[in-house]
Amino acid sequence: MQFHHHGYVSTDPRILPAAGVGLDRPEELPDEIDVLIVGSGPAGIVAAAQLAQFPNVVTRIVERRDGRLVLGQADGIQARSVETFQAFEFAQQITQEAYQITETSFWTPDPAAPENIVRSATTPDDPNGISEFPHLIVNQARVIDYFAEYARRAPARGKVDYGWEFIGLEVGEGEYPVAVTLRRVDGYQGAGINTVAPEDADAGETRVVRAKYVVGADGARSTVRRSIGGSLSGDQAFHAWGVMDVLSVTDFPDIRKKCIIHSEAGSILHIPREGNHLCRIYVDLGEVDEHDGGKVRNTPLEAVIAQANAILHPYTLDVKNVAWHSVYEVAHRLTDRFDDAETSPDGTPRVFLMGDACHTHSAKAGQGMNVSMQDGWNLGWKLGYVLEGRSPESLLRTYSDERRVTAKNLIDFDKEWSTLMAKRPEEFASPSELEDFYVQTAEFPAGFMTLYTPSMLTGEATHQELATGFPIGKRFKSVMTTRVADAVDVHLGHHHRADGRYRIYAFADADATALDAWAEWMLQSEESPLRRFTPEGADLDAIFDVKAVYQQEHHGVAIERAPKVFLPPTGPFQLVDYEKIYAAKPGDDIFDARGISRGGAVVIVRPDQYVAHVLPLEATQELADFFAPLFLQR
Repeated sequence: MQFHHHGYVSTDPRILPAAGVGLDRPEELPDEIDVLIVGSGPAGIVAAAQLAQFPNVVTRIVERRDGRLVLGQADGIQARSVETFQAFEFAQQITQEAYQITETSFWTPDPAAPENIVRSATTPDDPNGISEFPHLIVNQARVIDYFAEYARRAPARGKVDYGWEFIGLEVGEGEYPVAVTLRRVDGYQGAGINTVAPEDADAGETRVVRAKYVVGADGARSTVRRSIGGSLSGDQAFHAWGVMDVLSVTDFPDIRKKCIIHSEAGSILHIPREGNHLCRIYVDLGEVDEHDGGKVRNTPLEAVIAQANAILHPYTLDVKNVAWHSVYEVAHRLTDRFDDAETSPDGTPRVFLMGDACHTHSAKAGQGMNVSMQDGWNLGWKLGYVLEGRSPESLLRTYSDERRVTAKNLIDFDKEWSTLMAKRPEEFASPSELEDFYVQTAEFPAGFMTLYTPSMLTGEATHQELATGFPIGKRFKSVMTTRVADAVDVHLGHHHRADGRYRIYAFADADATALDAWAEWMLQSEESPLRRFTPEGADLDAIFDVKAVYQQEHHGVAIERAPKVFLPPTGPFQLVDYEKIYAAKPGDDIFDARGISRGGAVVIVRPDQYVAHVLPLEATQELADFFAPLFLQR
């Protein structure tokens, strides 16, 4: 963590100096807003947290509840999401309170006594080292808390405006073309954590605010979606599941492990929760008649518990307390639009959808919250770029192009996974069919199968052979390196914060001759993105965080001879930043680990950690051409 560059800091260094709209943020909703986010769930709060790093953008997030979420229904946290938490500076804290999944047990009918279940296999959660971060279980409410705290500490001082219900919107013309009608919710108390509204606000009060952009993160029954003529379409599996968070006493030996259980009585997905005692149990309630009309949702809790005991036989589950429970039917639905570009007067999207407003599916693959958070991060930095004048409005069209494909892939995967979970033991092609699928597809539920195709944000794979371990369009997979200045071993990707900057990693050739020439071009050429797109008076690395990685171990790198672009002055005192120069770590060489050419390479990474391009050090014109349509001349 870097601080002191603006002067001595003795308080919490994670609280950044207020700037822009954060200097005098009004308590009441203003009449005119740059970005109005509807819904403070995972998608909405991530978008708000990212936008809070853009101090000149007026962002407000409205939520109909009167305070923070107390009990969330999502709890599975992919390793990709923990990487995201690292960027938002709370990966370590949330990991300490979370349950960590290290392996999964599979239980099937005992061949000698099929009415009983036996443990048939155990698989490690990440046998191939997909990520250095763990797979976690933690309540959605706590995830939202951490993002909300990040937004409050950011320069724009983001907060949630509780007690406002979205009624509708109309898109017109002008600087603030979206007119949004909001209503004060009955029962608003004005006392929730993070609440931003006067205590004497009148329930039922309506008002209209105008926004440049509106983001609908308001769930599967999204009113924002309906307001732009959108819908969810798909299919329903007519198979019911009961789900319950329970405190129980049991003789089942794997009560503190993730378990996938198939018995003659049905199936269970068992997930231990944070805190050591709580467990979430998904209980197979069987097929549902297509004319049931939702009656199965009234299945009593006692019946769900009884079915769980039948599946677990010969073990018993004595439920002592139920924190939450529900009964649902599996459905897979995708929206027909992620924005309103089709109906926008000029073709520019003004209203965006994300999270459950776009895609719904079963909960058993643990994908909903995770994919929603990536929706929020994807759109958040793009809105910030456009509203701060860094990029043209055409950048916003990439949101729908990128995230719709991801949502479709998610639903296709979840259909297959849900079908397997609902099978009876005798229906499997082999006893290990489910286990094999679970292991073979591990990269998808971990969040690492997202692949953005070539666009204005993602280059062609013309030079992919220069860094085969950093596939263009996929997330930047970190590797341990040594920081030269202080000989500290650090994961290179862990410095990629959610500060809205592009990362440009320059991997040196053997004698650094090509690297030195590249660095000189970056610093001096009028075609360099540093010269073209960094605002006048801003720090050299305000938009682009440029780092060097040398092939030698750190004692072999002379920092005093390093190009100045890797030792940029920062802050009002123009202090030197010494965290830009890295060396290969003996025994864990990043060049070998990621297939990086010994002739050097340049790897460009987007603000949301996805690899945008791979280029040779000599390809300076290609580098200039790549950024030219992305940024506006400053």
